[in-house]
Amino acid sequence: MMKQIFSSFTLILVSLLHCTTTLAQPAAAPAQPGPIAAPTPPSPQVPLVLPGPAAGPASSGPTNVTKILEKAGHFSLFIRLLKATSVAGQIEKQLNDSNSGMTIFAPTDDAFSGLSSGTLNSLKDEQKESLMKFHVVASYIPLSQFQTVSNPLRTNAGDSSKYAYPLNVTSYPNSVNISTGITNTSLSGTVYSDGQLAIYQVNKVLLPWDLFGAKPPAPSPAPAKPGKENSAAAAAVDDDSTDDNNDKVNASGAVRLPAMQNFVFVGAAIFSAAIFSL
Repeated sequence: MMKQIFSSFTLILVSLLHCTTTLAQPAAAPAQPGPIAAPTPPSPQVPLVLPGPAAGPASSGPTNVTKILEKAGHFSLFIRLLKATSVAGQIEKQLNDSNSGMTIFAPTDDAFSGLSSGTLNSLKDEQKESLMKFHVVASYIPLSQFQTVSNPLRTNAGDSSKYAYPLNVTSYPNSVNISTGITNTSLSGTVYSDGQLAIYQVNKVLLPWDLFGAKPPAPSPAPAKPGKENSAAAAAVDDDSTDDNNDKVNASGAVRLPAMQNFVFVGAAIFSAAIFSL
């Protein structure tokens, strides 16, 4: 009996010692808050990206536009016209001799196929050259800058007035539209862009007004002003009138002179008769 009491007492004592040790331990420190994550900044507006390669083949020599177009494919008719009109050589010389860069709108073969039959054959050589130059702008224009360009763009064709070679560009969030007054189309792809040269694909040939539009009405002629010739003619008329008047005066004098002579003769005869009668 005593053994049982002693065992029970021992168990109670051990339990009390354990509880005292546990309570004596310091309480665990509360979890410290971690660093607050910075708010995710709003994503910038996604720039317009057209399908197609963003960069062309690397080359250590001068940029060759026709080779870039050949590698891209489906520009064979455009390449042929660039070479036939010598515009390809002009482009490469201007590109490699200038720091302003260049932008080319390249119509696809399907774009040329969409022209009316005989459109190109009706043009003279110098007109074909102007048509090719109309697809070239003598400055580098990346996609992001089409929103700020001034219209009309001046192309290598020259005069950008209403009835000549106007090229107007309108930029939207997802497209860039081009209008010539005759052709309306959009950029459909980026063929090449390296910070100096940009080549964009278009699915229509850009037709300038000067070659394919109606000619403007001719201005009304201004009223004629009296010039030296008119003054000389008037003076000649006055001289003729003066001569006519002089002729009339001379004629009158010629008529009066014989009459006076006859009067003198008659008077002398009467006077002589009177003297003889005496």
